[in-house]
Amino acid sequence: MKLGATAVLVAAFTLLAGGARAQTAVATFAGGCFWCMEPPFDALPGVLSTTSGYTGGSTPNPTYEEVSDGGTGHAEAVQVVYDPARIRYAQLLDVFWHNVDPTSKSGQFCDQGAQYRAEIFVHDAEQRRLAEVSRDALATSGRLPAPITTQVTDAGPFHPAEGYHQDYAAKNPLRYRYYRSRCGRDARLREIWGVETPAH
Repeated sequence: MKLGATAVLVAAFTLLAGGARAQTAVATFAGGCFWCMEPPFDALPGVLSTTSGYTGGSTPNPTYEEVSDGGTGHAEAVQVVYDPARIRYAQLLDVFWHNVDPTSKSGQFCDQGAQYRAEIFVHDAEQRRLAEVSRDALATSGRLPAPITTQVTDAGPFHPAEGYHQDYAAKNPLRYRYYRSRCGRDARLREIWGVETPAH
């Protein structure tokens, strides 16, 4: 049976879409306030999208208010979709480390509580291997003033946050900069990482 022109185009698009999906990968990181974790990854060539959300807990379909109260087990996190042909997972790890305080076990910067912990959620065995190698290398580098408390955990369900949290820095630049400054995030990052801290 011959395909009509429309059917051929649909079939071709489906093949291309399937190929495009095969060229993407997902990484998930928690690093305190998810507003502050989106911009460093968005700036990287090869990163296709970032989504703020909640993961690591047991409460289904959590809301921001529930996570903020600290009873869900979830952490604020970002899910990064990237093209592994253009950027390596190891590069994403490097950006992650330079945007958190790996020695803080009670939260990140002014945001305290397990819901603001730094954590790497791995999606396969290779991500786990690379995450643990990078963590161990950092731990023995002498760069940090205290032991690393950041955990490497198998990724579970990821729940996208409410719409107003997505791309917050781009949509609310003044409020974002005020919050980031008031929280002391950049001051602490400079203290730990110096001039190597990536642009945000």
